[in-house]
Amino acid sequence: MSEPGPGEIKQSEIGRLADLFLKACARHKILAATAESCTGGLIIAAMTDIPGSSSMVDRGFVTYSNEAKMDMLGVSPATLDAHGAVSAETAREMAAGALRHSRAGIALAVTGIAGPDGGSADKPVGLVWFGLAVKDRPPVAEKRIFDNRGRGFIRRETVRHALEMGLEALGED
Repeated sequence: MSEPGPGEIKQSEIGRLADLFLKACARHKILAATAESCTGGLIIAAMTDIPGSSSMVDRGFVTYSNEAKMDMLGVSPATLDAHGAVSAETAREMAAGALRHSRAGIALAVTGIAGPDGGSADKPVGLVWFGLAVKDRPPVAEKRIFDNRGRGFIRRETVRHALEMGLEALGED
């Protein structure tokens, strides 16, 4: 495997962020859950690569299709019809659903267009909506448009940003 090019993330950075996030979960005495579409489980995989993660991770939902989003997370068909899978509304509902359907105290959700195709003028390749739900707080959503440097780059950046959002939500730097 070659070294990442300029602007790319080394896998070790993702591992470091996952470790910091799980340590923050342990300090807050909460479990983590994920709801992933465009990353296909990479966030939960980064967490479960860490020895001892079972004491901080509850579950990960890979909801690539709209049907999975509805069936597993309770995302509303009306939300998907009105806003699409890649939207703030869907990201918030995914995060809230992951929290509701788990024992977690924090849930990270991602839905986006990793490419190489599937983009449009309104929703270009590289667009990712992040959802975050923390017990007893309203879910939030955040938008990022990553440079289209390939599917792998967009997915790695998405994992990195989701973990950083989780750390920030738990009051960690």
